[in-house]
Amino acid sequence: MPALDQPGDPAGTYDAPRKASIKDIARLAHVSHSTVSRALSGNRQVSAETSERIRKIAEKAGYRASAAARSLVMGRSNTIGVVVTSIADPFVAGVVRGIEDTAEERGYSVFLANSNAEPERELRVARSFEERRVDGIIVTSSRVGAMHVPLMERMHVPVVLLNNQHPSEFAHSVLIDNVQASMDATRHLVRLGHQRIAYLGDRFGHQSDTERFTGYRRAMEEAGLGFAPELVVHGDGKPEGGEQAMAHLLELPNRPTAVFCYNDMSAMGALRQIRAHDLKVPGDLSVVGFDDLFFCQYLEPPLTTVRQPLRQMGRMAMETLLHLFDGPHSTYNIKVAGQLIVRQSTASPKESR
Repeated sequence: MPALDQPGDPAGTYDAPRKASIKDIARLAHVSHSTVSRALSGNRQVSAETSERIRKIAEKAGYRASAAARSLVMGRSNTIGVVVTSIADPFVAGVVRGIEDTAEERGYSVFLANSNAEPERELRVARSFEERRVDGIIVTSSRVGAMHVPLMERMHVPVVLLNNQHPSEFAHSVLIDNVQASMDATRHLVRLGHQRIAYLGDRFGHQSDTERFTGYRRAMEEAGLGFAPELVVHGDGKPEGGEQAMAHLLELPNRPTAVFCYNDMSAMGALRQIRAHDLKVPGDLSVVGFDDLFFCQYLEPPLTTVRQPLRQMGRMAMETLLHLFDGPHSTYNIKVAGQLIVRQSTASPKESR
């Protein structure tokens, strides 16, 4: 293949060779500029044989497509916007890793933005991503759920809600089967012999809290234990809120022998409050969390919890976006099964030993 023309330099100095352009590749391949653009972008209008020949010529010539030029040609930026509640949240770290793994495999870059769990800020961040001309948006633990529908219609950008916190009026979402997972967690405590089982939820009215409470109540009623309103308290999804809610349960005249918590962060606070009352886990109280965040196995005692496959969920959210890029589809509403992980924070109640 002929080398790209380089100007002579009688003074003996050396200039770095000029970068190959699409025009150069078209001249060397004896095709039009548009054919080169289509071939390098994977357009099927160009035959496989011609595309392969053009790619080999481009590689040998050292051609590198600029992201800006590719965006103009293809109408895509190959970037994804991800809205998270807090980058400090261990849940977020798990799902973002799955998103980034899949995005990198498919040649996409990821922009990450923090909403601080504030609905208005979440919407502002989504709009800012539109201004960056991202190809799609993933929103984790959304506080505004269905409010993204009119926003998406205006933006013409696909949005996938991951761990959606509101009723699924939205077309595209990936979330765990909260009801079934919570039934499994409560049944575990019932099988151990517990009858007074409390639910420590989240007071912000998230859909995930509603579903986890539903699973808890169904399992209690299924076991013939009924429903005791005084055994349901609410924190804020954080250790401090879990600690305060647990204090209320410990003040009851007939306190519970086990507690199922909305998430692991709440369970962490509950464990601290139980220790502050000079009680032991699981000797005096059994505790179950939800999420299986990395620290659960290092707590004292290690926490029994429901595992959410965070990395897998992140991958599924990104794969859903990739499917949407290929063309219009009907509803994507993917539910993932949770897995009960039994550790040392649960045991039979004292009276049954």
